[in-house]
Amino acid sequence: MPDISTKPYLLRALYEWCTDSGFTPYLAVKVDAATTVPMEYVKKGEIILNIAYGATSGLKMDNDAIQFRARFSGVSRDIYVPVHNVLAIYANENGQGMAFDVSATAAEMAATAEEPGTSAPTLSAVPDLASAAPPAQVSHSPDDDDEPPKKGGRPTLTRIK
Repeated sequence: MPDISTKPYLLRALYEWCTDSGFTPYLAVKVDAATTVPMEYVKKGEIILNIAYGATSGLKMDNDAIQFRARFSGVSRDIYVPVHNVLAIYANENGQGMAFDVSATAAEMAATAEEPGTSAPTLSAVPDLASAAPPAQVSHSPDDDDEPPKKGGRPTLTRIK
């Protein structure tokens, strides 16, 4: 029987510790073809995700992957992160948490595991439907150093009676 990784159990334990302590849990993720994240926020092949209860919907942390829905610039997106690609989980307020070694990503492991001549299906990012650019003009590279889109100031809540 193969050894079961302790990584998903540690991720769930640190997530619970963060929420019980009133901290905001953040994930640092190595992005590859096996992850589904908004590519416009990826910097140098990595992305930081807020996985607090108030920032996610339908958070599911199992032994293989972390899945949830989150809003980016007001647009709800499905997020899928293989546990193997998680670089770190930590509390945003004080930086306490745990870092993990990701020597090979989930997509790289799948590529080496498949036999020559066969191709396994993989996930890839799709362009945001809100941006009206034709598919030929949309290109996202995980190594972009571009800053995320700037918002129009601080969000406000208007109370309507």
